Amino acid sequence: MEKNNYRIVVLSGKGGTGKTFTAVNLSRVMTNGLYADMDVEEPNGEIFHQPKWREQTDVPVMVPLYDAAQCKGCRHCVDFCRFNALGFVGGKVMIFGDICHGCGGCTLVCPTGALTEGRKMIGAVQTGDADGLTVLSGKLNPGEPSGVPILAKMGVLIDRAQKNTIIDGPPGTACTAMEAVKDSDYVVMVAEPTAFGVHNMAMLKELVELYEKPYGAVINKVIREINPAEEYCQTNGIAVLARIPFDVVLAGIIAHGQIAAEKLEAYDDLFKNLLRRIEKEMGYETTAGA
Repeated sequence: MEKNNYRIVVLSGKGGTGKTFTAVNLSRVMTNGLYADMDVEEPNGEIFHQPKWREQTDVPVMVPLYDAAQCKGCRHCVDFCRFNALGFVGGKVMIFGDICHGCGGCTLVCPTGALTEGRKMIGAVQTGDADGLTVLSGKLNPGEPSGVPILAKMGVLIDRAQKNTIIDGPPGTACTAMEAVKDSDYVVMVAEPTAFGVHNMAMLKELVELYEKPYGAVINKVIREINPAEEYCQTNGIAVLARIPFDVVLAGIIAHGQIAAEKLEAYDDLFKNLLRRIEKEMGYETTAGA
């Protein structure tokens, strides 16, 4: 079945490269779009969008509950848990909830029913509006080991919204980044023009090609025309979708929590052209504002 709406996910190999800056400005030049902040450990997009929140959806995971009276000391649960969230001390099972990933496997291998499942809240998704833009922001509670369930819930909410979506993805290439990429239609890789930026881009390239997603690069903080990240893209056939200059005025706008596409015509044009190019590659009519 043909999709009516798309998902563009913006990724970076680490924090501080301009991922949120790129995602926020891309979403701001859209018409009637959705911005989803899936960087659940540091959801900073709301600093710029300043949404009016209207709903919060709590996100639970299932965690093991232990009944010592039913336990026969077989240790099947302890041997099963790859995260070492279970131990067997003094004839009883100990549960280390801070590192439990909520997979439920221990309850399945327990032969006596000593382990059952209960709900634990790990975070929430907030829904709001910002000048015609729908905003979703996922937030992981401090100390929780994985934000994947929050991203999965955000995916459901994106489906329900039925809007073209810009996703501010988690930095890096771990499980949360994979969750953000798997249902996307296009990936924008943001990197700095340095050797370290090349290393990060190589990791992202491997991830998006694993999922067979179309992708392109945005190089941020450009101080000269040719740089290691640009050279890497040329060597590996990666389209450079946009180059964002190292700009003191731009840095001041960002530091004040403002949106560059709204403050400077040059950045309004840059991000509208970037959005149009991506939409053209995906085969969609443009949603960039006039």
